[in-house]
Amino acid sequence: MDISDAALLFAAGFAGGIAAAIAGGASLVTFPTLLALGLPPVAANATNAVGLSLSNFMAAVADWRRRPSWGRSLTWLFAVNFVGGAIGALLMLETPADLLILLVPGLIGGATLLFALGPWIQRRLPAIGDGKLHAAGVAFPLFLSAIYGGYFGAALGVINLAILSIGGLTDLRSTNVLKNILITGVSASSVWIYVWQGAVVWPAMVALMVGSIGGGYAGGYLIRVLPPLGVRFGIIAFGTAATTFYAGRYWF
Repeated sequence: MDISDAALLFAAGFAGGIAAAIAGGASLVTFPTLLALGLPPVAANATNAVGLSLSNFMAAVADWRRRPSWGRSLTWLFAVNFVGGAIGALLMLETPADLLILLVPGLIGGATLLFALGPWIQRRLPAIGDGKLHAAGVAFPLFLSAIYGGYFGAALGVINLAILSIGGLTDLRSTNVLKNILITGVSASSVWIYVWQGAVVWPAMVALMVGSIGGGYAGGYLIRVLPPLGVRFGIIAFGTAATTFYAGRYWF
């Protein structure tokens, strides 16, 4: 990796960090960039997962006081996400390269669509809840979402917010903190497996992580001035363009 590639990954990580802080969807910026630099899909996904692994943890710490009361049920849910993330990462590593290439446009496109529908989903789900999380009812859906998170993970936050809202939580900030805690569990196991299996391209990961940390920090300030809707539209446009490009490259 030369200096220009490192600079591009730093910029992508920085943009992804800002996106994560304001609207989410960082992987829709960073994963296609890694593919564009020539990384194979498995290596790109593993490098992306490690490079962005601190973002949800830092977001949870930043608003820690708003987390729901911690008890055995939430510890159990964290464990469920940890195990699901490990399974997803192992499935990713076992996916044949030829099959994964065919899946890439669908994964990016599906995540982009889900990200685009996220606000619509969130506006309609909280009214279902009663303010208390029914852990037993959300354990299996969260387990499935954790497998997806370990496998690919883009727009996982939207999925988890929907599940937790259906599970009873109505306060958006506390739901968001819990979502970030659970995704941290997914990252903790999947990142360890990707590193253990040697799937991470380290120079690319370092450039991406440094950029994402800086972007996340900057996003904390830019959220005051940048319109979230504009950032969201930019991410959707980038994800749509990436889907179109890789569909043309891998499908046609």
